[in-house]
Amino acid sequence: MTLWVFFGVLGGLVVLLVGVLLRRGWTRTEHAEGLRIEERARVQAAQDRTSYNSWAVHNAPPNQTDAYQRRR
Repeated sequence: MTLWVFFGVLGGLVVLLVGVLLRRGWTRTEHAEGLRIEERARVQAAQDRTSYNSWAVHNAPPNQTDAYQRRR
């Protein structure tokens, strides 16, 4: 009996999650401005991953593009 209740609860959760995902739709944004904002965020994230990866932070000498430049 306990096993049937457990599987019933799991099945109910699966049905609920599928319903929520189908109701959300397939696109995150519908307007051109929202797509531009997402594109800028993606480009910035890619640049940050390149600039602040482990090798760049710990092994590379500082250069002019570092965020921590020496003040003159």
